[in-house]
Amino acid sequence: MRLEKKNAESIDNLMLRYIKAMRLAPQHNTRRVFMAWDEVSGAARYTLKKFYRDGKLYITLSSSVLRTHLSIQKVDLIDRLNARLAQDELFLKDDPQVGFVKDIILK
Repeated sequence: MRLEKKNAESIDNLMLRYIKAMRLAPQHNTRRVFMAWDEVSGAARYTLKKFYRDGKLYITLSSSVLRTHLSIQKVDLIDRLNARLAQDELFLKDDPQVGFVKDIILK
């Protein structure tokens, strides 16, 4: 019996194929969006709830002062979030259900 060499695949590529095959992409991408919010906004400590639907990221904050401050920076936050997601190798950019952030609703 002779074994043939096969092309090695990276674990990232295998994970992405598995996520697509198991149809876990929407949940996975939502989790990546939430992680990007925590990194980009710097408000993870004050974030009470996160919800994502139809390109809109709904964020409930515990501080009204922070909410006002972030609402002033909303356009910049969206740009930085999407840039962070574009750099994320595990974010599935071609998923039709959960993609890049179009709007942020702060509560």
